[in-house]
Amino acid sequence: MKGTFYWSVRRELWEHRSVWLAPLAVAAFVLVAFTYGLSRSAREIAATLSALPPGKQQHLVTMPFGLAASVILLTGFVVAAFYCVEALNTERRDRSILFWKSMPVSDLTTVLAKALVPVAVIPLVAYAIALATQAMVFTVSAVVLKALGADIGALWAKLPMTSMTLALAYGVAVHALWFAPLFALLLLASVAIRRPLPWVVVSVIALQLLEKIAFGTNYSGAFVKYRVMGAMTEAFRTDALREPVVQLSQLDPARFFTSPGLWLGLVAAAVFLSIAVRLRRLREPLS
Repeated sequence: MKGTFYWSVRRELWEHRSVWLAPLAVAAFVLVAFTYGLSRSAREIAATLSALPPGKQQHLVTMPFGLAASVILLTGFVVAAFYCVEALNTERRDRSILFWKSMPVSDLTTVLAKALVPVAVIPLVAYAIALATQAMVFTVSAVVLKALGADIGALWAKLPMTSMTLALAYGVAVHALWFAPLFALLLLASVAIRRPLPWVVVSVIALQLLEKIAFGTNYSGAFVKYRVMGAMTEAFRTDALREPVVQLSQLDPARFFTSPGLWLGLVAAAVFLSIAVRLRRLREPLS
């Protein structure tokens, strides 16, 4: 079972190279843009930095690192969503489902392997790429500022690298757990519907419009917003959302892991995946 599951996950990575290519491409773009911007305004930044109070200095120094990581991780989660939409639908369109069903791999193993990719593999890949990008951002900053005669030691002192790295890992983990029911629902739609992406988008919009017309309320819209943005409000302290998360004091794991939204979401994810397993067992190739 373990070997079968491992190779099922490996197969997903072989067939879906966007899992790592998309975050890598975004990381390259971020690095080029940062290098270009720094080369044009390094003197102004150095002069402005020295005139600011210590708190503002740290904010200015850490902002590029937080922005680079956020863009890469957001790309990873978008890639994960599109992966889920296509994961079980593609094998029915290209008729490869017949081949895979002839192999000694159960539907449960296949669905769980596909679920692991957006919940664990893609976030880990994006996290590793984000860390590498941050390291390169620091290297570029050090080289440029050193050429201008700036004190690199002072720059390093303003970067709480250990707490930034741990906070980034925490953010990746809580978002992966929080998004688990969304990924599971998209996987269910992937196996249940011929064209899952339009169906999901239209259904969400239609539900909100019908509720607004019939009752004049927006509970469904608030729920969708909470399910998409709730990890930030549940897993971090309120004041942490106003500035880059660079200190461990900005994290609130106790509130996150006691949040009903987290555990109800994980239960919903388990239900969606169990239905997806049953449906895959019954599904045939699309004609």
